[in-house]
Amino acid sequence: MLDILVQEENERESGETGPCMEYLLHHKILETLYTLGKADCPPGMKQQVLVFYTKLLGRIRQPLLPHINVHRPVQKLIRLCGEVLATPTENEEIQFLCIVCAKLKQDPYLVNFFLENKLKSLASKGTSDITSEDSLKDQGALSTDTGQSSQREELSGATGMEKTELEDEPSHQMDDLSTSLDNLNVTSLPEASVVRPNQDYNLVNSLLNLTRSPDGRIAVKACEGLMLLVSLPEPAAAKCLTQSTCLCELLTDRLASLYRALPQSVDPLDIETVEAINWGLDSYSHKEDASAFPGKRALISFLSWFDYCDQLIKEAQKTAAVALARAVHERFFIGVMEPQLMQTSEMGILTSTALLHRIVRQVTSDVLLQEMVFFILGEQREPETLSGISRHPLRHRLIEHCDHISDEISIMTLRMFEHLLQKPNEHILYNLVLRNLEERNYTEYKPLCLEDKDVVENGLIAGAVDLEEDPLFTDIAPDNTLSNQEWLSSSPPTTPDHPKTDGKTEVHKTVNSFLCLVPDEAKSSYHVEGTGYDTYLRDAHRQFRDYCAICLRWEWPGSPKALEKCNLEAAFFEGHFLKVLFDRMGRILDQPYDVNLQVTSVLSRLSLFPHPHIHEYLLDPYVNLASGCRSLFSVIVRVVGDLMVRIQRIQDFTPKLLLVRKRLLGLEPEGPIIDHITLLEGVIVLEEFCKELAAIAFVKYHASSTP
Repeated sequence: MLDILVQEENERESGETGPCMEYLLHHKILETLYTLGKADCPPGMKQQVLVFYTKLLGRIRQPLLPHINVHRPVQKLIRLCGEVLATPTENEEIQFLCIVCAKLKQDPYLVNFFLENKLKSLASKGTSDITSEDSLKDQGALSTDTGQSSQREELSGATGMEKTELEDEPSHQMDDLSTSLDNLNVTSLPEASVVRPNQDYNLVNSLLNLTRSPDGRIAVKACEGLMLLVSLPEPAAAKCLTQSTCLCELLTDRLASLYRALPQSVDPLDIETVEAINWGLDSYSHKEDASAFPGKRALISFLSWFDYCDQLIKEAQKTAAVALARAVHERFFIGVMEPQLMQTSEMGILTSTALLHRIVRQVTSDVLLQEMVFFILGEQREPETLSGISRHPLRHRLIEHCDHISDEISIMTLRMFEHLLQKPNEHILYNLVLRNLEERNYTEYKPLCLEDKDVVENGLIAGAVDLEEDPLFTDIAPDNTLSNQEWLSSSPPTTPDHPKTDGKTEVHKTVNSFLCLVPDEAKSSYHVEGTGYDTYLRDAHRQFRDYCAICLRWEWPGSPKALEKCNLEAAFFEGHFLKVLFDRMGRILDQPYDVNLQVTSVLSRLSLFPHPHIHEYLLDPYVNLASGCRSLFSVIVRVVGDLMVRIQRIQDFTPKLLLVRKRLLGLEPEGPIIDHITLLEGVIVLEEFCKELAAIAFVKYHASSTP
């Protein structure tokens, strides 16, 4: 029969229906086949019917699904799929469902034929009715037998309008996501379970059943079918998908069960370095794996399913994506991950933080990232106060873990924040840092008098301390700094639009300020070739360019907010995050080498952001700090003051420092333990950090001065 239909279509012009196809449609042959398949009489008939339906939809080019005598038996056959797992017809069932999904992807409006009109009841009281009388009437028209042609015209016309509106709608920005989340009417999943006695999106339900198949290939195919369905642009289908099926529960429950199946203690290095597994390629053989470790199978399964959830939300229609991400937030992040992150067991904290770090790195969906950010940091955007830093308990706990008694926990949490800062989400930086710098109340406002204006014209800001006159830096050799001529030759040329004397501190003074912070006797890089300041310039330029690309759509101002408009009377608090980082930075001479590397890495990441207030607070040595305030530069100055006192107590300080540097670079073999090793390693990290900050300051100046 199929061969006859295909041959007939090939012999006729495109779109013309032949007599054989007319007979098939008008005499309800597909209904008859469905009845035989449902009864499986004779035995094996169900399998044959599924194969015929699949080939008919796949090989006939003209659209068949709009015909009522096609989509109605197709809908009935869909209900038979996935009823029982591991049946002999499972392979044919998934092939049939996937061809239906593919047809819907080609013509999304057809999905309306597969949304059955059945009432749902909700367990929670006071929930507004999901289906209004108007929508019931509209959907009732779809299920009638009469007026197929006019029905299709009305449907395609209506859906065409919806599609046009969707296409005309601009792509949603990250700022709109929080509004969408609040406006979406989604029942709070943990508190009120939705009772669905009559499912009305059977295509999704059958695929959901088959995702539980013991045959991995069938389950992957079912996941692919769901991926196609969630991406359909029809709003009615998206609403039905999230409110009338168990898709949200399937995603989150499986995430939760796979997370709980992980061993209590997994080596954080294993979590970080396990190869990335795409959800459809979750094939792992313990026997063939040379780098196997306990729990690797469970870890790969969890990461693969998280990747699937991430990709599903990324591809989903907007309202469906928001609902799915909200479900992951409420049922998995809060319900499962938060208790693990808030526990007191050090091993448990380390494992759960390493897993959080891994999924922060892995997430690519903007909507799911937004939910993850709200989970970690909360939604607060007003300036922090010292008394209110524990307002969002998880945020407070994670930031406290950056200064944990366990160095491993501190390093892992700092790495998590470092990767979080690289994500394209404006709320991350605003919540952690920017909201506390908005009013610039870290500065002391001094109106310029005539004398001060002369000083500014000479390249200094009024009231700024010249480092060359600072008693801390009187022993710095003149040849250790770069001359004005050298910097002018390497700085961008002066242009009429960007004059040098624009009121900013000249770049060579800023760079020299950082390069001269560490005293000469505490420097060791000039004894080792290839460790000069210029080695940081290339990396700083590349990283700054990447950050600018991320921040471009956030529409940050190009210059600081005018001091006259700032509320300078408000008490300044740098925020919990910067407080912990500055405290850590202040102890750089007494902390392990690995901790120091991670602290300085996070601070350099923050310094790269192209926001004028961040630049001023972290990279301007000449900013007039208000009383009781500290900046990154002032913290380093205090460390250097402490260092100069402690140097005097260590014999052969410079040779020991050089030996430690060569050992760290692998130029010298490991030998006897050196006294004061922590201090010496801290000095080396401090010197390198100052060079890195100098490079970042120069690169940012160059970028802002280029027309």
